[in-house]
Amino acid sequence: MVNHNNAAPQENLSIMDSMVQLSFLVQGILNGVGAEYDVSIIQIRLFGILRDRELNMLQLAQYLGLDKSSITGLINRAERRGLVERSNSPHDRRVNYVKVTAEGRQIIQTVSSKIQHQIQAITDNLNEDERSQFIALASKMLLPSGRS
Repeated sequence: MVNHNNAAPQENLSIMDSMVQLSFLVQGILNGVGAEYDVSIIQIRLFGILRDRELNMLQLAQYLGLDKSSITGLINRAERRGLVERSNSPHDRRVNYVKVTAEGRQIIQTVSSKIQHQIQAITDNLNEDERSQFIALASKMLLPSGRS
């Protein structure tokens, strides 16, 4: 678990510094929890996408912003560990679908629970209105825009 009690208060940060510091904090949580279960951040993202659906390799590559060889390597590693399995499309044998196995689902639940617990710990000092406002603002920032 990440200890945030020793950190000095970060008041009057710019929007850039606030976002970067928050990003580092969340990345640290993801890295730490992932390391406990020998899963990378990209695997955590993969499991987040696959936890409630089955997608083909192209769709996964698009969600994760990866090229074909990278998604193939990612799926190969997860498949060797028994966390995902592939199946051919009944309509086109060249298309592979990927879904989470029972073992993968168990890792997803455990890792998700630990991440949620640690995220909860860093948001404990927010009241309900602030949490709702944070969710609304983060959701707005995550909408597609003219990012460059």
